[in-house]
Amino acid sequence: MNRKSRSCVVIGLGSFGSTVASELARLGGHVLGIGLDERNVSALADTLSEAIIADGRDEEALREAGVGKYDVAVVAIGEDLEANILSTMNLRRLGVPVIWVKATSRNHRLILHKLGVDRVIQPELEIGQHIAQMLHNPQLDDYVSLDHGNFIVYYKVPEQLEGKTLESLELLEKFKIRCLGVMRGADYHACSPGDLALLAHDKLILLGSRRHLSAFDESL
Repeated sequence: MNRKSRSCVVIGLGSFGSTVASELARLGGHVLGIGLDERNVSALADTLSEAIIADGRDEEALREAGVGKYDVAVVAIGEDLEANILSTMNLRRLGVPVIWVKATSRNHRLILHKLGVDRVIQPELEIGQHIAQMLHNPQLDDYVSLDHGNFIVYYKVPEQLEGKTLESLELLEKFKIRCLGVMRGADYHACSPGDLALLAHDKLILLGSRRHLSAFDESL
C-alpha cells in the first residue's frame, strides 16, 4: 500500500534539528531545512530537498519560503526561547496544520501547550527516562509508552524460563498482561496457545500497565 509522503519543514538545524531533518529526508518526501548558521545549512544542502538561511522569527521570510504549504513543521530551536516561541506563532499564522516543537523546561512546555502545538518534544528528558527504565531492569530490551499508562515492552526471556511454554506463564490470567508475540532472532512467533517452548534470550512482546508488568518481573 502506497502512503503519500508528507512535506516537512524543520526550523533550527543544530544537532537535534539536523538529525530530524536528515532522517525525514531519508524516509522520503519533501523536506525544507531552515537555519541561521550557514555551516549547518550548507552541510545539509545535498541531503534535504531544500536548505535555506532564514530566521524563524521573521514571518515574511517564512512566507516567502512557502512554509505555509507544508504539511508538518518541527521547531527544533533549543536555548533561544524567544526564537522558539515566535517561530511557533508564525507557523500557526501561516496555517501549517501540524506543528511539533522542542521544549527545554516545564514552563516552556506549558507555554507551547497554550499555543496549541500538536506535540511538545523534550529529547533529553524523554531519552533520559527511557535509558533509566532499561538500566533499572536488565531484562527490558526496549519499550514503547502508550496512552493511559500502558506499555509495549520487549522482555528478554531469563534462563529460569527456558523450556517453559507461553501457556504455563498464565500472563493474562495471573498478571493481566497480553502477549503480542515472541521474537527468536529475526523470526516472529505468534502468541498462540500452542506448545512453543521458550528459549533463553527470546524476546517476549508484552502489553500491559507498569504495575502489572512489574508484578510479572518480580514473580520470576
